[in-house]
Amino acid sequence: MSLNAAYRKALDGASLSDADIRFLVALPDDRVPELMRLAHLLRLARFGDRVELCAIINARSGGCTEDCAFCAQSIRSAADGPRHGLLPAGEITEAARVAGAHGATRFGIVASGKDVNERDFRGFAAAVEGVAGLGLAPDLSPGILDRAQLQALKKAGLAGYHHNLETSASFFPSICTTHSYEEDVRAVRAGLKAGLRVCSGGIFGLGEGWDDRVEMALLLASLGVDSVPVNFLQPIPGTPLAGRRVLAPTEALKIIGLYRFLLPDAAIRLCGGRLPVFGPDGGRDLLVSGVSGLMVGDYLTVRGRDVDRDIADIRAAGLRPASFAVDN
Repeated sequence: MSLNAAYRKALDGASLSDADIRFLVALPDDRVPELMRLAHLLRLARFGDRVELCAIINARSGGCTEDCAFCAQSIRSAADGPRHGLLPAGEITEAARVAGAHGATRFGIVASGKDVNERDFRGFAAAVEGVAGLGLAPDLSPGILDRAQLQALKKAGLAGYHHNLETSASFFPSICTTHSYEEDVRAVRAGLKAGLRVCSGGIFGLGEGWDDRVEMALLLASLGVDSVPVNFLQPIPGTPLAGRRVLAPTEALKIIGLYRFLLPDAAIRLCGGRLPVFGPDGGRDLLVSGVSGLMVGDYLTVRGRDVDRDIADIRAAGLRPASFAVDN
C-alpha cells in the first residue's frame, strides 16, 4: 500500500478500495504535505490551472425553523445576526454586479429556511434572471425544492442548485433533528434530474469522525455531484456548537486531500471557516491542497477574506482565476 498507488488509481479514474481509504485516513501528519502535493496534481489533471471564484449574498436571513446545531440563523439559536425577508431582486442583482467586478464567475443566492413559499419563489426567479443578465452563473440555495420547481428556475436562467448534506447520514441526527437526512439527499437528486449543476458538501469539525467524512464523500461520489463545497466549522456564540474548537490546519488539509482522492472529477470549493482554521495568511497552502475553487468575499453572517488577497495568492501559486467564458 502506498500513497503513489492510491494517486495512480484516482488519476486513472478507478475507485479506491477500502484498504486504500483506510491508508489515507491513517496517514500521519508528517505525510500530509505529500498528500497535498499529489492532490494538487490530481486537480491540475482534471481542472488545469484555473481557480473558479464564487460569491454569495445572504438573501433571506434568520427565522429558520430547523435546529441545525452550527447555524446562527435558526430560531432555536441565541446568536446575534441579521434578520430579514427575501431581498428585492434588484438589490441581489447589484450585489452580483459588484462580485463580478471583483472576479467572481458564479453568484449564489442563499436563503435561510427549509421551505419556499410562492412569493419567495417568484422573487428567486426574478433574482436569477437578474444575475444571469449580468453574464454570471446564478446559483441558488433556497432550501428544499422539487424537480418541477427547479426546472422552472432553470428556464429563468438558474445554473446551479446548492444544497449541503452537511455530514454523514450516521452523524446527521447529532446535528439536526427537525428533518431527515433522506430529505436532503432527495433534494440533491432532484437538482441533478433537473439538469442543474449541483453543489453539495458539508461542514467539518462538527464532532464527526473520519468514518463520517468518508461516508459523505462516497455518497456524494455515488450521487454524481458536480461541485463539493468544503466548509470548516467557525463556532458562533449562541449556537449549540459555540464551544467547539476549530480544526487544526493539518487535519483540515488532510480532509481536502482525502476528498480530492475520493472525488477526483468534482470541483472542490473551499468555502466557510478557512480564516479561523488557517488564519489570514494561509491562502497559498490551500491553493495547492487539491481545491479547484474558492468562495470569496463575506459569508452569511461572518466576514470573509479580502478578494484582492485571494487573487494575489492564486497568481503567486502559479494558477489563474477562471473566467466565466472559459468555465461555462
